[in-house]
Parts: sequence; structure tokens; C-alpha cells
Amino acid sequence: MQSKKIVIDPVTRIEGHAKITIDLGEDGAVADARLHVTQFRGFEKMCEGRPLNEMPALTARTCGICPVSHVIAATKACDAIMAIRPPKAARNIRRIVNLAQMVQSHALNFYHLSTPDLLYGFDASKEERNIFKMMQTHPEMAKDGIKLRAFGQKIIEQLGGKRIHPEWIVPGGVSHPLSQEKKNTIVEELPEALEIAQRALSFFKENLSRFSQEIENFASYPSLFMALVGKDGRLEHYDGVLQFIDAEGNVLEEAIDPAEYKEYIGEAVESDSYLKSPYYKPMGYPQGMYRVGALARLNIASHCGTPLADKELEEFKKINGGKPVLQSFYYHYARLIEIIYALERIEELLQEEESLDPNIRASGGVNRLHGVGCSEAPRGTLFHDYTVTQDGVMERVNMIIATGNNNLAMNAGVKQVAQAFVDPANISDGALNRVEAVIRCFDPCLSCSTHALGIVSSQIELRDHKRKLLQVFTRN
Repeated sequence: MQSKKIVIDPVTRIEGHAKITIDLGEDGAVADARLHVTQFRGFEKMCEGRPLNEMPALTARTCGICPVSHVIAATKACDAIMAIRPPKAARNIRRIVNLAQMVQSHALNFYHLSTPDLLYGFDASKEERNIFKMMQTHPEMAKDGIKLRAFGQKIIEQLGGKRIHPEWIVPGGVSHPLSQEKKNTIVEELPEALEIAQRALSFFKENLSRFSQEIENFASYPSLFMALVGKDGRLEHYDGVLQFIDAEGNVLEEAIDPAEYKEYIGEAVESDSYLKSPYYKPMGYPQGMYRVGALARLNIASHCGTPLADKELEEFKKINGGKPVLQSFYYHYARLIEIIYALERIEELLQEEESLDPNIRASGGVNRLHGVGCSEAPRGTLFHDYTVTQDGVMERVNMIIATGNNNLAMNAGVKQVAQAFVDPANISDGALNRVEAVIRCFDPCLSCSTHALGIVSSQIELRDHKRKLLQVFTRN
């Protein structure tokens, strides 16, 4: 039998532009499937020759969804080059804004990109599987999603001056202190946001039994996991050390200084995608595949450190009997727990007296020629690596975007889903939706990882064993 190839181009309900190819073998079964990120970034080269102090504002433009993560990683790299440590108030405020971004970004993925599938099922018609249908049939849930995301954005706007590309986080700290008035406004609105997050988590857990096949086949496989973690094992997003664990929960590397990331992470380049493929160096490429993001963070952390999130994390860790949760469908679960944690932690940080301290910035010049900034973005671990001249001009920039860390894992997931659900003799819309949905589990930010412009859509291509294009499914 002649083999075929299916191409999904572009992929829908993701942030950015990509396509998926599904290759069929001579026996007519799915032989392979891959995600292709089709747009070029080149952001590192654009940064060369720019002054060091421009880097936070410049790299924030890498992405409009998670600019705060880039600002924080950039300023931490600048802090390292200046050999300074921001005051406690500045570190607290940076943490608050980063957690607010975690709330708004996770809410966007859950409510707007993923919940239509959870409400109507993966086999529902395209006309029903969208946020507009959700507004008609489940208006309160749609409003919850809008309110929760808006709350995270409001914190960013109140502290940073604007919701997108805030320039208030600067090398050495932040540009102005937190006022009592803004603190009170945020604290007053936290209870409602927390109630919304708890409703979303209850909805998700109550509906899990409907998706047993998806749980089993949506990128469900052994892999490594990497994340920042607090020195006491606590969930961490701003500071901490890197840790790798295997699929059994064994610690492979612990207490890694993020500045030493190159000793443990290699970056492969593949001919069919502009997205780099990082891997765990001791195991080599591609065997060193690992996952990052909310699922990895909860698999690695021993506790969250806040009451409600700790209670949910304890339940989460029972899924696989205390071992790491390997099913990527549970990324949704992990993100909802992180929203609860973020809201609780924001309140804790706001209540600390140091957060209102007017001493919010340290100063310094170029004291080192190299610095690395690392933080946990919503989608996973983010690295900014800068080398400068004595005058503070950028000579070399390397950025490992959170989505890139998951590239090998996403490709393995696409193949697994295609083999489980795609019948080449009868290709259904529901099957193709599942191929896209496994990508949504990882919540990739392809505009971020490639610095791309373009519409959010997808294409699936069907190819034979000689890679001859036989059929294209365009999905907008």
C-alpha cells in the first residue's frame, strides 16, 4: 500500500504559527509525526551591539504574552554583569509581577484555548469548539476566564505602568516602589480571583473521567523533567537552583547554579524547524529529552509553601502513586494549581513589610563581562545569557525559550497522538483536533520562541513514505 503524509498547517488555538506533518508508512499506518515551527526568530542577533541597559525593554518585545518573564530574566542577567543584588523590596515586587503573569497566562490557556475541548469534547464540531460558543452556553465560566486573566494583567499594569512590555523592572531592581494604595487594591480583589481559580480546578477534576483515552495518549511517556526549585524543595519561579529528575523521580542533578546551565543543556538544530531542541547533555541528543513548565515544576517540588496549593499538590502527587506524573494532559491540572499558589503567594508577599520599602534599586557598572538570568516563565525555564564589552555593549546573546525546552517532548507527543487517534483511511476532524490539542497541553508560545509575526492557525500535511505531499488540512 502506498504511504501517505498528513499536514496540519497552521495549528489552531496556540500562540504563534506552526504546522504538523504526519507520515504514513507503506502499510498505511502512522509511522511518524512532527511539529514544525515555521518562522525565524533571530532575536539574539538583533540584540548584538545594543547597550546592556536596553536589554530588559528590548527583550520584552520577544513576546506579548509573557513579556514579564523576559524582563525578569534579562534584568537578572544584567544584575549578574553588574555584580549586584537588588534590595529585598525589589525582589519581592519582581516576584509579585512574575506570579501575576503566571495567573494571566495560565488563565488564557485554560479558559480560552483548552476549555472548549473540555466542555464539548474533542469530537465536537469546529463551530462549537471555541470561546464564542462557550460564552453562549457557559457564560459564567467565560466571565470567570476574563476576570481571572484581567486580574493578573491588572497587577502588572498597576505595578509596571502597562500590561504589555512593562519597563518598570530594571537592572538593579525596579524603578519605583509599591504604594500602600496599590497594595490595598490588589489585596481586596484577591479573594474573588482565588474563588474563580478553585471553581476551575473543581470543574477540571470533576470531568477527568471523560478523557481517559486522552490522558493515556496525550504525550504520556517516560521523560526527564527540569525546573527551578527552592533550596528547601519548595516550588519556585523567580530564584532557586536547577534540578533534573527522571521518570521515576530519581534526582539526576540538583542544586545546579543556573549560570552553569551550559554544562547540562545542549542545543540541537533540526532541519525542519526554526525552534531549537535543547537536551540533557549527559544523556545526549535526542535521548536527553526533558519536559519543563507547570507539570515539571510540580513533579520536582516537594511542596508549594502555601496552604491551598499544598493541599492540591498532595492530591496531584497521588496520580502516579507519588512518582512523577508522566501524562501531559495533566499540564492543565498543574497550571490550575499554580494559579492558586500564585494568588496565595502574591498575598504573602504583599503583606511583608519589606515590600513597601522605598529602597528598591541597587546601582553599579560593568563588573563582569558575562551574566546569565534565569526564571520560570509560564511555559517553563527561561534563560538569558549575555556577554558584553567593557563598555557594556552586547557582544553575544543566547536565549533558551521555555517552549524550546519542550520541543523534543512536543514532537514525541504529536507522534503518540497521531498513532493513537488518526485512521488514515478515515481521517476525522476529531482526530486532527487531538493532534493539535496535545500541543495545547504544553501551551507553546511560538511567537515567543521564534519572535514571529502572523496569524494563529495551523496546517496538517499528509505525506507518503517518500514524503510526497498527498493532502493538506488547513485549520483556522
